Amino acid sequence: MSTSTDTDGLPVFPAARAARCPFDPAPEYADWRAADGLRRALSHGHPMWVVSRYDDIRAVLGDPRISADISRPEFPGSDMIGEDEPPMFSRRDDPEHMRVRRMLTRDFTVKRVEGMRPRIQQLADEFLDRMIAKGQPADLVRDYALPIPSLVISMILGVPYSDHEFFQRHSAVLHEAHASEEEKQAARGALFGFLLELVGRKEREPGDDMISRLLGERVATGELSRELVAMNCLLLLIAGHETTANMIALSTLALLSNPAQLARVRDTDDPAVVANAVEELLRYLSVVQDHLVRVATEDLTLGGQLVRAGEALTMNLPAANRDTAFLDEPDTFDVGRDVRGHVAFGYGPHQCLGQSLARVELQVALPTLLRGLPGLRLAVPPEKVGFRHDMAVHGLHELPVAW
Repeated sequence: MSTSTDTDGLPVFPAARAARCPFDPAPEYADWRAADGLRRALSHGHPMWVVSRYDDIRAVLGDPRISADISRPEFPGSDMIGEDEPPMFSRRDDPEHMRVRRMLTRDFTVKRVEGMRPRIQQLADEFLDRMIAKGQPADLVRDYALPIPSLVISMILGVPYSDHEFFQRHSAVLHEAHASEEEKQAARGALFGFLLELVGRKEREPGDDMISRLLGERVATGELSRELVAMNCLLLLIAGHETTANMIALSTLALLSNPAQLARVRDTDDPAVVANAVEELLRYLSVVQDHLVRVATEDLTLGGQLVRAGEALTMNLPAANRDTAFLDEPDTFDVGRDVRGHVAFGYGPHQCLGQSLARVELQVALPTLLRGLPGLRLAVPPEKVGFRHDMAVHGLHELPVAW
């Protein structure tokens, strides 16, 4: 248990972004990268080592001595997990992590996601038409960026889209940087209960969806419990709409702020150019700020820092993607350069399961929007845009646009 002397004077992570350029990570991260060792900081009330260098993050996320298992008593927040809530696969180590992950992978392979591209395109066209029909100004977050990934992940899992306001409301609490652990526990419990009840319904009335498949192929054989299906689908539901929705909206604003870059995305008919632009947006914006927490299982040295067994580490992905050790001129936004190897989706065995889906959604949503509305512009002054500075996933609360 940490005492006040352990935490007095520690900076808070994630740190506040500079108001002058909210696309950039907090300016102090450059100092954290340059300093010897790792930075000690408070994250969600817990003292942790913040890993900010590109090479250090890749080393940590590939090191079997570093645990992602939230059931460890020393893991931050482990005491807030409900007794009836099994850990998500992403919060377990191998072999359990990989055992469950393999059962979920089939629905997120490149081939499977590419097969969904026509349907995703259809949804983007439909939501864009609806937004235009409603008239301007419009809120791009509510009318376009959020419904596309929300509906797609709902279709994959078999979650009724009619419940989207319920899971978006509770998901927001889980990503609220200043929400208490008790508030997050209540939100997670509400979502878990919702998914567990849906699992029961799917047992009685199976459909053509992931939950039904897992029930028929894995629960029936005893490989998974109903609770484990519900908890892992909760993870996929939240991650499947929260991060991509914020990427669509924030990417749109970044492109509107850089007309030359916007034109390169809007005016090309080459899918490879669009795909490359999406990779640069993922790197440049790095919306996941503080989700990747780990615990050292033994004493070790990381980035020149002695880390004791039982101490927690958190990955500073926005800082790593702006590291000159990874990329020359990393603060420059250039959709034409090669940024393969960025860590926006993490790294190593726990790398984001849904990254192929997120890529396709962005590759479809952004050109569809920019080509469909060539006159797209902000409907408010830039300083009036509502950034999600208070959320674990960076993005926009709303984006008023006109055309």
